[in-house]
Amino acid sequence: MTYLLALDQGTSSSRSIVFNADGQVVAQAQQELTQIYPQPGWVEHDPQEIWRTQLATAREALLKAGVKASQVRALGITNQRETTLVWNRATGLPVHNAIVWQDRRAEPTCVTLRERGLGSTIQAKTGLLVDAYFSGTKLKWILDQVPGARQQAENGELAFGTVDSWLIWRLTGGAVHATDVSNASRTMLFNVHNNQWDPELLQALDIPACMMPEVKPSSALYGEVTPDLLGHAIPIGGVAGDQQSALFGQACFKAGMVKNTYGTGCFMLMHTGAHFQTSDNNLITTRAAQATTANEFAIEGSVFVGGAVVQWLRDGLHAIKHSSEVQALALSVPDAGGVMVVPAFTGLGAPYWKPDARGSITGLTRGSTVAHIARAALESIAFQSAALLQAMRRDATAAGGIEVAELRVDGGACINDLLMQFQADLLGIPVVRPAVTETTALGAAYLAGLATGVYKSTDELSQLWRIERRFLPTLDPQRAQERMASWEHAVRQTVLQQPQL
Repeated sequence: MTYLLALDQGTSSSRSIVFNADGQVVAQAQQELTQIYPQPGWVEHDPQEIWRTQLATAREALLKAGVKASQVRALGITNQRETTLVWNRATGLPVHNAIVWQDRRAEPTCVTLRERGLGSTIQAKTGLLVDAYFSGTKLKWILDQVPGARQQAENGELAFGTVDSWLIWRLTGGAVHATDVSNASRTMLFNVHNNQWDPELLQALDIPACMMPEVKPSSALYGEVTPDLLGHAIPIGGVAGDQQSALFGQACFKAGMVKNTYGTGCFMLMHTGAHFQTSDNNLITTRAAQATTANEFAIEGSVFVGGAVVQWLRDGLHAIKHSSEVQALALSVPDAGGVMVVPAFTGLGAPYWKPDARGSITGLTRGSTVAHIARAALESIAFQSAALLQAMRRDATAAGGIEVAELRVDGGACINDLLMQFQADLLGIPVVRPAVTETTALGAAYLAGLATGVYKSTDELSQLWRIERRFLPTLDPQRAQERMASWEHAVRQTVLQQPQL
């Protein structure tokens, strides 16, 4: 048997999954990751804990699978994106905790970049909007705030990396300092056209170029895991940021193919092929995970509150005791009875970008019940995702009419049949749930397998991808448009009714 090992280092946990060559899960292991909140708006992780938990789960997954490291053809890495680490090249010790993608401490630097008129330059070169979300301004904060860090960096003593680079460094015993194009494209420092760290952007943030990792395709030979860690040297053959890895794991290899991950939030990516375009609809352009050196791009949008609205029903309203009960409660009424829930608990993400918005419930009547609210809350996930795909379709039309034939789905909330059917009804296209929903880790495994000859091509991977269920639209298109219009009205009400601070 041929096996592939995927390391999936996420925001809340580190996981490892052993796959067979058919892309089926053989065994997995998971450990939670401590969240550190030094002050409001700041989020950190301990880099050593990231490493310890990831290594421990890799060992546990192999043990559960009854697989020796010598039987593993290749290892792939997928990771939480934008999270920023800096460590000493000689000692391997971090100079500061990892600054997590959610962290907002670098917003003052972003304000300065916008005031200097660099927003359009940054978007043209990187595809990104200026935001503290991305790694570059986090890296500048570390260099500015950690005593001695800037001087050490200028002396060539420090290395920068996103989580993938940190894991590669540790797995190879410090022999390899590298990243892939998908992670590099999330730093706000990488020119996605020429595949180089951009001198103008490095200078704008006062970052020494000697800190930066080598950038490789997502499927490439990065080095080998040192034998003492897992019992045998394993080639590292695949690296990709989590959402691009999920796009690859869903076999979305061609322009117009779209996936949506339904997790705490929702992340939607549409492959746009070799075509780069900046979005006119408040989305961002990013590099897709890719097996060649030819440029491949995707348009991305994110919903801040997706499955988290079900947690709110459980923990906030106490409408249900377990998240699994939400579908039965929502189905106890024929529809939401005119109730709309806009779950802007932490603002509204793409395509609205209203960070100060707060949640609302509209359309309540004397006959409204908790079941109507539950159904409206569940439907809000689909409404937000539909608004994202509509924005992507507008961008695709501007790019020459890329057609979207279906939406491939993954993530925890995609198991909810009611939600998936409603999503298909709103979009007017099939919603397709794969047999293997661990698509983030699967993408990393596929990338590693391609680099080491387990798979010959992406065409072979497309053949491996299997459908578990296809949800076909049943709602009249005119009625779907009316439902979306009601949602947009509720969003406008939510934004307009926010108290002025």
